[in-house]
Amino acid sequence: MTSPYDGSVVGRVSVPTPAQVDEAVAAAAAVAAEAAALPAHVRAGALAHVSGRLAERADEVARLITAENGKPLKWATAEANRAVSTFRWAAEEARRDSGALQRLDTDPTGTGRMAVVRRFPRGPVLGISPFNFPLNLVAHKLAPALAAGAPIVVKPAPATPLSALLLGELVAETDLPAGMLSVLPVPNDRAGGLVEDPRLPVVSFTGSGPVGWAIKERVPHKQVVLELGGNAAVVVAADYPDLDWAASRIATFSNYQAGQSCIAVQRVYVERPAYEPLVERLIEAVRGLGTGDPSDPGTDVGPLISEDAARRVESWVGEAVRGGARVLIGGSRDGTAYAPTVLADVPAGAKVIDEEVFGPVLVVEPVDSLDEAFGAVNDSRYGLQAGVFTRDLATAFRAQRELAVGGVIVGDVPSYRADQMPYGGTKESGTGREGLRAAMDDLTEPRVLVLTGLPL
Repeated sequence: MTSPYDGSVVGRVSVPTPAQVDEAVAAAAAVAAEAAALPAHVRAGALAHVSGRLAERADEVARLITAENGKPLKWATAEANRAVSTFRWAAEEARRDSGALQRLDTDPTGTGRMAVVRRFPRGPVLGISPFNFPLNLVAHKLAPALAAGAPIVVKPAPATPLSALLLGELVAETDLPAGMLSVLPVPNDRAGGLVEDPRLPVVSFTGSGPVGWAIKERVPHKQVVLELGGNAAVVVAADYPDLDWAASRIATFSNYQAGQSCIAVQRVYVERPAYEPLVERLIEAVRGLGTGDPSDPGTDVGPLISEDAARRVESWVGEAVRGGARVLIGGSRDGTAYAPTVLADVPAGAKVIDEEVFGPVLVVEPVDSLDEAFGAVNDSRYGLQAGVFTRDLATAFRAQRELAVGGVIVGDVPSYRADQMPYGGTKESGTGREGLRAAMDDLTEPRVLVLTGLPL
């Protein structure tokens, strides 16, 4: 494994043989019944152990993320701390997962009857994670599976398997039975066999849209959860009083992770009275971002995952400029790094508007009304999250009602998420939800027990 920043070797990984892959899947299938019956305290204790060990090793974990992903250390530290929280929340959810009682005597035929509704794992899970959050997007597969009592086989991104393997090491320290977790750093061209394996009835995938929808079409009989791409938008209303805050947040979160986040800010629609003041502040905020060595604590924006990724971003910006777009700042590439970029006057149909850039590129446009702004947000194949800078409560509730996205963040950028809330999208952004409780629901199915003859 090599660093995206300077190409230095950061680790070596053994690729499992087909026989070892089969052994891992067989182990998950063999332990499924035992896993489903594990007491809540055992599952919660294991998850709490992982959370605690991540906290103890937080500095080491952050540097590992930076080494294999090229993510600036400040963002890698945030990711490590977030994983601590993810596993802590999972431990709590494992303890509070108690099912529900339903009275059935609402009709005469139900007199003396009561239903007990509990959720049980659908079976072993195949979790496929991408490179951009090599620790926490694995955690978002692993933690809810263990909390629900489902064995899981994790296939991390080939470019960033080290963080996933570290999580495997921490889980191996617990009292969970063998077979509950296997981490298989196989190349992508060998993932098809895992996807199709009938012993893995649940597939949870985070990654690109074309791959995700191809998986769903390939195994329509399976439970498939997809967290896919987005071209997240922000609306800045004319009534919003703190343009310094809005500009700072937009600048930061269009460029965090070098824009390699499905909820990085990509499109900004500003009501015309606020447009020029915001753009002026936005350019200054972008200019103030530190770039360079991701291991430097002062770096805000590091490299992209590869030079091919940086070249693709460069070509998309070039296409927009040839179509009439203006580069307000940035617009240049140096190896794997692409300068934080703000574009204006981008023509309709340009890839930097219509597609997911997955790079540090932001498009800003004026609009004449909130109607126009909301229409522009919805004029997308994607619908993950959106941000609305407003102080008007009616506008906030209108945004939730009218914007075809999975989440609306009021007073901030769409890049915010918390593990206790459902997270996912509409349209081509996927199906199903992450967030601990929501993910546990996707990995399980309800079973009803009706008790008869009770003296209710």
